[in-house]
Amino acid sequence: MVRTPLTPWERERGERFGALLRRARGDRSMADVAAAAGVSAETLRKIETGRAPTPAFFTIAALAAALDLSLDALAAAAAPETDGQDQALSA
Repeated sequence: MVRTPLTPWERERGERFGALLRRARGDRSMADVAAAAGVSAETLRKIETGRAPTPAFFTIAALAAALDLSLDALAAAAAPETDGQDQALSA
């Protein structure tokens, strides 16, 4: 299966999402958050660095639960407006 190349907007969205997760993780280790979410540390690393800009829904939901973030906040962070990033951490 050949994956369609990501658009610039998709890459930017992945980078914003990764930055949000890094901020929400704070001082917690990547391994601790990954274990709490039931994903590998390598998966979390790829998402946080933007190398996996389109993670599966259930991966996103598990990370949101582990980081005590709402899915609405994550969706806002992925929206084209930059305001979503700040709102996501205050939710």
